[in-house]
Amino acid sequence: MPKKVLFITSNQGVEQDELIKPFEYLKSKGIEAIHAAEEQKEVQTVKADKDPGLSTEPETTLDKVNPEDYDALVIPGGTVNADTLRINPEAHKIIQHFTDQGKLIAAICHGPWVLINAERIRDKNLTSYKTIKLDLENAGAKWVDEEVHRCNTGGWVLISSRNPDDIPAFNQAIVQELEAET
Repeated sequence: MPKKVLFITSNQGVEQDELIKPFEYLKSKGIEAIHAAEEQKEVQTVKADKDPGLSTEPETTLDKVNPEDYDALVIPGGTVNADTLRINPEAHKIIQHFTDQGKLIAAICHGPWVLINAERIRDKNLTSYKTIKLDLENAGAKWVDEEVHRCNTGGWVLISSRNPDDIPAFNQAIVQELEAET
């Protein structure tokens, strides 16, 4: 049975390559990828947080997701995306379910920001976009400057990367982790 990965986003300000490239890469590896957004309407992506990117349609919404159906969770970056998800209780519930069940979470760029408000960052070692380093440290995480970082403290694995340049390593780390679970 193929692995199933959930991507969660808001409907705006999602960093284009951090959503689309991992999504397409996982699908190319035979992994089922599902995109859930806050609303069942177009998701507007951005490039470098300011230039308009592609629009994409999510398959479902955060409130309709059953986290039991998925093996891993991916949280793309984008400043507005992550800041919006930080205050979304449905996103928090999804994250909390994944961590409570010991399931993989992968977050890139500003994506780890959401873990703070979901109260799932304390004692994790991770990387992110450099501007949220202090926020993550103040919430109890240990920040490292690495292309991709894997942390298994707290009974669940977190894979994190800094920015779109790290996407190839981020994608490979997710696939390796999913293959190791088989």
